Amino acid sequence: MGCFSCSGKSRKNANNKKPDNQIPSSSDKTKSNMALDVKEASKDGGSEYIAAHTFTFRELANATKNFRADCLLGEGGFGRVYKGRLESTNQVVAIKQLDRNGLQGNREFLVEVLMLSLLHHPNLVNLIGYCADGDQRLLVYEYMPLGSLEDHIHDLQPDKKRLDWNTRMKVAAGAAKGLEYLHDSANPPVIYRDLKCSNILLGEGYHPKLSDFGLAKVGPVGDKTHSRSYLIVSYLICPLLQARPLFKDRRKFSQMADPLLQGQYPMRGLYQALAVAAMCVQEQPNMRPLIADVVTALSYLASQKYDPETQPVQGSRTGPPTPGTRREQ
Repeated sequence: MGCFSCSGKSRKNANNKKPDNQIPSSSDKTKSNMALDVKEASKDGGSEYIAAHTFTFRELANATKNFRADCLLGEGGFGRVYKGRLESTNQVVAIKQLDRNGLQGNREFLVEVLMLSLLHHPNLVNLIGYCADGDQRLLVYEYMPLGSLEDHIHDLQPDKKRLDWNTRMKVAAGAAKGLEYLHDSANPPVIYRDLKCSNILLGEGYHPKLSDFGLAKVGPVGDKTHSRSYLIVSYLICPLLQARPLFKDRRKFSQMADPLLQGQYPMRGLYQALAVAAMCVQEQPNMRPLIADVVTALSYLASQKYDPETQPVQGSRTGPPTPGTRREQ
């Protein structure tokens, strides 16, 4: 993987406005005032309008059958996510209801609405709309039928298919493309800051999309915070490959393969993927690769299809773990 260049700085954009100056604070506003805040903030950010639709709380309650338990997709510190169907369009959606006493406050809500309304890429989840009725804060996203990457890596259920090598490389490359868009194409550049398996959602064909932008911020490319995104690219590979701090010993590379792969991976591809990860975790920021180079490397690996029927299966170090158990990270 020595053909991929390393450089400490990515392309900088002259417009380095901070979101703190763009997004107003808010406490307990009505829906109309919240909508006005979002529109005004989007104008300050250089956009003439915001694409997200505004919903009433009643509309979203109806969509989720009054937030019935059998519509629940998941929950976390932010609140709960429900599967719903919009009566107006008959569209299936995912509705995130923020916990009014939770960690994700009003400012994070506004950041999420702004970011996903002004940023559009095939590897970013689509925000359909939002609700700000009274103290209710809800976000409406496109529905991602295959759940999150975490569901397939750490919380694999017995009825779910394990991710094969080709799918893992496809997911890794797609997530990196989403980061590349945020860092190099967004104007001004966006620092994501919350890339983890639970925030990588999977659509049909295991198409990955980054989600949850409440912690994102506008910032200059190349600062210390931004470099963590390079680090996280290696984390994206590490859960996929069950990597451990063994980068310095090439002889131990085979020990880093996820047992769930059952030896069905190309040894050369494993070495190349781990070389990318090793470059991303260099202590010196100027030794880490540009995100564009990471995308190039992972896209190449994703294009090299592995066929266990015609290519050798590697000797498994250990048997596969029981489905549904959480493996050491």
